Amino acid sequence: FLATGDSYTTIGHSFRMGFSTVSDIVKEVCDAIWKRLQPTYMPEPTKEMWEEIILGFNETWQFPNCLGSIDGKHITIKCPNNSGSKYFSYLKKYSIILMAIVDDNYKFICIDVGGYGKNSDGGIFEASAMGRKIADGTFSIPADRSLPGQNELTPCVLIGDEAFPLRPNIMRPFPYRQPRQDYRKEIYNKRLCRARRVVENAFGILAQKWRIFLRPIQVKVETTISIVKAACILHNYLRSTNSGMRFEHLLEPQEAVAEALGNLQLEGRRATNLSAQIRERLFAYFNM
Repeated sequence: FLATGDSYTTIGHSFRMGFSTVSDIVKEVCDAIWKRLQPTYMPEPTKEMWEEIILGFNETWQFPNCLGSIDGKHITIKCPNNSGSKYFSYLKKYSIILMAIVDDNYKFICIDVGGYGKNSDGGIFEASAMGRKIADGTFSIPADRSLPGQNELTPCVLIGDEAFPLRPNIMRPFPYRQPRQDYRKEIYNKRLCRARRVVENAFGILAQKWRIFLRPIQVKVETTISIVKAACILHNYLRSTNSGMRFEHLLEPQEAVAEALGNLQLEGRRATNLSAQIRERLFAYFNM
């Protein structure tokens, strides 16, 4: 079901089983996969795990103090009964949100699944468990440290695209017009976007391996959430065991995901002075 994206009807005819039986099996197995594998392949990060991720981003993508790349994607679904406009997104389709933090090796660190398609990415992240833990400092995030060649302490941050607000713990690119007037800002944007693409690549790999995401998922919302969680934890399992998950040479993430995974809308929230100061430190480091 996950690998082919076939419907319950097709699978039922293929294996001579009742359609409701197939439905029950899919839900139960997805829940069992998550329950069994999540503690091993997507545990809550410890300080040691964050340190490894920071080191990986610095060595592989030359972005220091980076905790991970964050992004949200629309999982296209069939319109739920009596749901009103809650799941109707700006992409003119019904969807739930997969919000994910990804490490330097395309593995999911944390995910939040099930946000309404109509909601903004900033609101979904702030309301999620991982967003609240990062905001209140209970996520075992390592202490601030100075960037190479600088003396000031700089927090460890997540990196996102223009869909996210600028926060002390979230860095985003400079607005589109500013780099056109200042080449140094373009250098910063290029460095950030190169490291940030790991989350886009992770979504692309996920959709290429589990082709259920290449079409609207026509099951109950609760079952869809179980399917997404199972696919993400299997993705991590395969990345960890090197079992046939080398898809980096395939299509660009936007092409691979096609219509099933869509980018979220831009975020218009104002940044704080502290957030701008942290970005200026990274800006200065990349232009040394």
